[in-house]
Amino acid sequence: MFKNILLPIDGSDQSLRAARLGIAMAKQIAARVHAFHVLAPLAAVSYFSDLIRHASDDYHEEAIGRAQQQLEAIHVLAREADVPFKGNYAFDERPYSAIIGAARKYDCDLIVMGTHGRTGWDHLVLGSETNKVLSCAEIPLLVCR
Repeated sequence: MFKNILLPIDGSDQSLRAARLGIAMAKQIAARVHAFHVLAPLAAVSYFSDLIRHASDDYHEEAIGRAQQQLEAIHVLAREADVPFKGNYAFDERPYSAIIGAARKYDCDLIVMGTHGRTGWDHLVLGSETNKVLSCAEIPLLVCR
């Protein structure tokens, strides 16, 4: 059975719903959860401006602060359920790649993640990090909608 569940979070209602489900599952099967948040790096083109270059430190601090708040919210849920918890964040331009890398790094055997449920044109244009994880992950993925 599953022993270490990765919970990718992005602050959306869908990721919170998936995290709650993952924590409930972990409680039932005596597994651990590992919440993971991917932060988008400041666009490389912005480094051509001295003004924005100095703003990048502010951006990183604010992004890390938001990630830590989201991770703490999941930590509270895990603590209330008496489920062992760890949480991390990473900067990456490709969230799906960071999620798959985190699953490997933290020795996870299941990923529980939300989806916005886009279909049709929106799905084609906007893409889906969940679909990318689904097509590239080497471990099971439980998708919550």
